[in-house]
Amino acid sequence: MPDDEQTFFEKERDRLSAEIASGFEHLLTNTNVLNRKLEEVIGMTKEYPTIANLWSRFHLLMLRSQPSSGGDDHSNVNEEGEGENEESLVVPLHSSPAPSDRYAPHGLPGTGGYILQVPPSAKKVDG
Repeated sequence: MPDDEQTFFEKERDRLSAEIASGFEHLLTNTNVLNRKLEEVIGMTKEYPTIANLWSRFHLLMLRSQPSSGGDDHSNVNEEGEGENEESLVVPLHSSPAPSDRYAPHGLPGTGGYILQVPPSAKKVDG
């Protein structure tokens, strides 16, 4: 038997080694794709708080610029948008009406699912 011929064991070993190497290359490619997708998602989620903060500041600016009749209910709002009273101007979407209601507010795009509501104390009462 000549030395240049491979035995069955050597052929199987080479075939399995090539199959394992191919599997690792496939795994590396898929891992890189997954990593890029995760980086995209993380990058997108970092943008939402910034956009929500801008909308909140815009809302507070609009509240301050409106002429008030009677008392100024929004005079106790500090620069960060937090009032001394515990009523919030921003409500998470999950506390809104059930999603089956097609007329229910869905939140503004880019605000992370938050909808703006006027607190009960700021609503005008006709009387």
